[in-house]
This record gives sequence, structure tokens and C-alpha cells, in this order.
Amino acid sequence: MSHLLIGVAHVIFAPMNQQRSTARRHVADPNLVKHQILFYAAGHEYSICLDNNSHKDVFAGESFELVAGIGSEDLVQALPGRAFDTLKKYRSQYPDWLFGGLSYDLKAETENLSSSLPDGVNFPVMSFFRPETVVLLQSGQIIVHCLTSNPESVCDAILSTQTVFPPVETLPPVLIPRMPKSVYLDTVRSIIGHIQEGDLYEMNLCQEFYAENVIIDPLRVYDKLNEIAQPPMAAFFRYNNNYLLCASPERFLRLQGNKLLSQPIKGTRRHTGSHNESLINELANSVKDRAENVMIVDLVRNDLARSCQPGSVRVEELFGVYTFRTVHQMISTVSGIILPQTHPVDALTRAFPPGSMTGAPKVMAMNLIERYEMSRRGLYSGAVGYFDPAGNFDFNVVIRSLLYNADTRYLSAQVGGAIVYDSVPESEYEECLVKADALFRAIASS
Repeated sequence: MSHLLIGVAHVIFAPMNQQRSTARRHVADPNLVKHQILFYAAGHEYSICLDNNSHKDVFAGESFELVAGIGSEDLVQALPGRAFDTLKKYRSQYPDWLFGGLSYDLKAETENLSSSLPDGVNFPVMSFFRPETVVLLQSGQIIVHCLTSNPESVCDAILSTQTVFPPVETLPPVLIPRMPKSVYLDTVRSIIGHIQEGDLYEMNLCQEFYAENVIIDPLRVYDKLNEIAQPPMAAFFRYNNNYLLCASPERFLRLQGNKLLSQPIKGTRRHTGSHNESLINELANSVKDRAENVMIVDLVRNDLARSCQPGSVRVEELFGVYTFRTVHQMISTVSGIILPQTHPVDALTRAFPPGSMTGAPKVMAMNLIERYEMSRRGLYSGAVGYFDPAGNFDFNVVIRSLLYNADTRYLSAQVGGAIVYDSVPESEYEECLVKADALFRAIASS
């Protein structure tokens, strides 16, 4: 492999004519094998494991339980400016499996925006790699696709991987808020003032909880987080010494064949273990949550219409309420038929950043986010996922996540919620804590 620096993009190229070889095995215990894949992947400098935790009720049409990209045959990363163009060229050059992430800061490419907020994690703004090995867990089978390695040997290595953590020798870190509660409450009031003045209808306000100079085992923390939350769009992403430990319940965008689909979330209630039926009914009938949800649905319809055939964009489900391990969520589904000439990366670009993490109107919301938040979002509020050889892609929204830089020992958890006209500041703060609860528990018990 050779290294080449192109403008703002760092690219490592490999030969173009490689073909993947495949091995398949039936497995008796898919849950054990899922952990073996995860542990095997985490030992590589570049890896992503995406786990739907068997939530086929939420995302109909899923064909596998887990997909992982392991090891880097070649990679690309870039700063805002030419990142989406670089990714488009990379995808066109390699119509293979590609895995990676898009930072919220790429808003600087889609709109005339920038950020001067501090970023303690410093995850690359755009980072993708073509994996040496792709592993699927599907219908009781493990399927291994390799570029240069023997897939049978890799399969043997995965199925012999031990999934036992060493004893914990240090106390878990304690995350502290970057934004004091009093400041958060005042900020919510200021945003409501903007809404009253007609500047916007809705804005997603996020706050960071962080710890400095801490050492964690990212794999252990992610494994515990995924056990606690069991969300449908979970992701473990290792990019060198940067880690994303993600328990996202939200899909940003999927392209399957010619169908483009997004599933924005607005509306959350805590899963209490009791009285859940009343909480579900409360969420389903909440005027405030429905208002939040429908405003983002309209925004997503507009984003998809930029890449879809006229008249094809439709709302497949509005105000669906789904239950996960830790929360109840209101999820809507919007889809459209992609225009034949639209490049998949262009469809991602035109919808980015995810509307559920910005607000409406989108550009004004992002301007106010920069004014009122105290941390750069980075990969949080962005998207992580993959492209497959058939031209499909699937990306989550990076929420309910921990970001960790193992070099600087900085740990970050950001959470947020939609602020609308009738938001109650104390209630919005409580919703942030509900969303952060699984993150705090995973750290405390890891």
C-alpha cells in the first residue's frame, strides 16, 4: 500500500482488482458468535461492528443480525471542504464493502457554516476504510468475506476467540457536565425566545458530559452498553485509537435497491420496568412529542425529495411508538424512490446532517446550535455505517454514544433533545438524563 495526501484528504490506496473469497459456517449459539466477532474485530486497528439486536419489528427487511468490517486494506479521511467529494471518488473507485463515519462538522460542506467550539475527542471528520475482512451473522450462519486472507482460517480464528474480560483494576470514571444545569435551563429559555420571535420552530440542544485523563477498556464498556440498551442501530467503531461506543436506536438513511428510507426519532419516555403501558400511551398521545416529530418528518421529506423521483416521497409510518430496553421512542418512517442518476454519496450529502439532530428550519437551527452549545459535536450527531458491493448503504444517527480518545484519555458523552414552543426547561433536562442513563450505567459497571 502507498500513502497519498490529496488536499484535505488522507488516502491510502490498494490494488483495484482484488476479489473476495468466502467461507460459511452454521452456528449453534448466534449470541456467543456475535461476541466472538466483536472481540476479534476490536483487536484490529480499524474495525466496525454494527448490531441490530434482532429488532426486526422496528426495521422490517433486515437481512442480517450483525455486519462487521475488520482490518483496513485501504482508507480515506478528510477535513471539511472536499470530504464528500473525496468519499464519492473513493466509493466510485472501490464498489466494494466500505465502512466508516461522517462527523456532524461536515455541515460546513452542506451549508455555509463552521464551528469554533472545543473538541476533546478529535475523531476524523470523515473516515472510511475498505476492510480486509467482512463478517455477517445471518440466519444462523457466520459468513466471512476476505480480500487476501484465507476466509476459512479467519472463520476458525473468530470461532476460537475467547470472550472473557480481565479483572477490573481501576475505579470507573465519573462524567461531569460541560454545561452547568442552570446554564442549560437558561439556554432552553433563550431558544424558546427565538421560537416566539419566529426565528425557528424547533432546535435540538445538546450538552456534553466528559472526563479527562481516564483509562477505560472501550470493548468492555461497549459490551456492557449494548447489553443494557440492546438498540437496533448499535455500533462499535475503532479508528486507530479513537473509539465510538454507540447504542443508537435511530436510522439516518438506508438505500436498498432503489428505495431510500429514513426513520427519525422525536419523543422519548423512560422504560421503568413498571407502568410502561401508561407511559407508552402518554407518549403516543403527547401533543408536544407529536409536534416535534411531525416537524422533523417534514424536514426529512424535504431532504429525501432532493434525491428522489418527484411524487415518490411518502410517510410510511407516522408517530410509531417502539419499546427498547431503556426507553420508549416515537419513530416515523419516510421513504422515496431514488433518482436513477443519483450517486449514493450525493443522497447522503443532501440529507446531512440528520434532521432530527438539527431542527427546523435546518440552517437557522445549526447556527443557533453553534451559538448556544459548549462543545463541538464531532462524530456525535453524525452517522456511522457501510456501503455494500451491490450499491446499497445503511447509516445510523450517532446518539446515545460514548466517544473515547485512547491517546489523550478523553471520554465524552453528549445528549440532547428537541426544544419547541411549549418546552419546559426542567423537563428537557430530565429527558437528557433519561437518554444518558444507559451510558452512565455502562461506565459505572465496566
